[in-house]
Amino acid sequence: MTATLIWILVALVAVGVYLSWTAGRLDRLHVRMDAARAALDAQLLRRASVAQELATSGVLDPAASIVLYEAAHAARQAEEEQREVAESELSQALRAVFGEPAQVEAVREAPGGEEAARELAEAVRRVPMARRFHNDAVGAARRLREHRKVRWFRLAGHAPFPLAFEMDDEPPAALVERAS
Repeated sequence: MTATLIWILVALVAVGVYLSWTAGRLDRLHVRMDAARAALDAQLLRRASVAQELATSGVLDPAASIVLYEAAHAARQAEEEQREVAESELSQALRAVFGEPAQVEAVREAPGGEEAARELAEAVRRVPMARRFHNDAVGAARRLREHRKVRWFRLAGHAPFPLAFEMDDEPPAALVERAS
């Protein structure tokens, strides 16, 4: 009888340790996801700021400046529910403005344009990487949260279900090629 109780107690402790380890792993994934989201937000803000600065610098023609400024402003001011759409529209505006290598060259030849184009190319290149890191962290957290043990024992607590950030982040080819 005592041996049976000891084995039951050992089994309960083992299950408790395993569940505690799983909860800790899930917590670490949530922290990683939050850090990746903060990095993504910083890169998106940087891209919008550089685009807005370039649009107001006077190195672009007036029509391109207006298109780029409005898209960058909308991306910076977007509410969380509309953020993916606004960021996608900024990507489309960047591709429209910098679709031709001649436009990139014109920007580079303007005073201060070389630095502005380099900074924009750098910002545009970092957004897809930051988004990929964020979505990878979200995917790992989702896979763990879908396990039965996590759902049955409510190991995720009250944390919201992680959502990927889906947007069009294709950089303008002429801008990125020239910067490489």
